[in-house]
Amino acid sequence: MNNGVIFGLTYHGVRRLPRSVSYAIGHVGSSIVARFAPESTTAIVENLRAVFPDETDAVLRRRALETYRSYTRDAIDFLRAIEDPRVEQSFDIGDSTRERAAWIYSQGRGAILVTAHFGNWEAGSLLMARALRLPLTVVAMREPDETVNKIRSDIRARIGIETIEVRQSLDTPLKIRAALAQNRFVALLVDRHLGRDRVPVTLFGRRAWFLRTPLLIAALTGAPLAVSSIERSGPGRFVATMGPPITIPNGASKDEWIPQAAQQIADEVAERVRARPECWYHFYRYWDAQSDDYRGLE
Repeated sequence: MNNGVIFGLTYHGVRRLPRSVSYAIGHVGSSIVARFAPESTTAIVENLRAVFPDETDAVLRRRALETYRSYTRDAIDFLRAIEDPRVEQSFDIGDSTRERAAWIYSQGRGAILVTAHFGNWEAGSLLMARALRLPLTVVAMREPDETVNKIRSDIRARIGIETIEVRQSLDTPLKIRAALAQNRFVALLVDRHLGRDRVPVTLFGRRAWFLRTPLLIAALTGAPLAVSSIERSGPGRFVATMGPPITIPNGASKDEWIPQAAQQIADEVAERVRARPECWYHFYRYWDAQSDDYRGLE
C-alpha cells in the first residue's frame, strides 16, 4: 500500500474527492488487500495474538481487516487535513496535554516525543505546527520508494516541520542533540530497533526491542521524554495525548535509567494498543523481528 503509484493516487485523489467517496474507496480497497495479501493479513493476526491470546483465528482476522480499514481512514484524514485552514479545530486536546507541552517548552531543553506505529502519527506534525504552534523535528526512515519519500518530505516542509532522515549520515544523534539545544520537540517512532541500537522491553508479556539512542540522548542532555499519540475519533477528528514527562532522576546512572524508561514507554504503548488495537500498524510479523538473528528490517 505504500508504493509510489498507490500512495501518489491516494495523495492526489483524497484532496479532490468528497470525504465519503474516499472512505468508500478505502473500505473496498482494504477488503481487497485483506483477501489478496495473505502474508500481511496473517502477520497482523499473529501480532494481535499477543494482545488477545484467547481469541480465535476468525476473530483475529476480523480485527486484521479493521486494521487495514483504520489505516486507510487515518491516511485519508491526514491528507485532507493538510489543506484545511481550520485544521487546529480538528484536534481534541486535553488540558493535561496542553499543560505538559507548555511546561516542557518552558524548560528550554526541548523534548523527545516517542510513539509506536500506532494511530495517526503523521497528524502529530499538524498538531504541533498549527494547533500548539511549537517547533517540531521529525526523525524518520527514508522511504524505499522515492515517490513516497518525496511526497512525505514535501508535506512536512509545507507544514513547516524539519526532517532528520535516519541512516543517511553518521551524525544523526548530533542532529537530534542540536535540535534539542534549540528547544525543539523531536518526534520519532521507537518500537522498531535498528540493528544493535536497541534496549529490551516486555510488551504484552513478550520480549521486544525498542530503540536505545533516543533514550541515551535524553539521559545525556536532560531533555524529557513523553509518549504521545494521535487517535482518530471520527471523520476528520483527532484526539491528541501526551503522557507525563519521563526524566532521568538526580543521581541515577543512564545504564539503570534507560531500561526503566524504555519499559515505562512500552507499558504506555501497550495500554493504548489494548484500547485501540485496530490502530496498531505493523504489516509484517513483528514478533519474528524481535529475534536475535532477524535481519528483515535492517
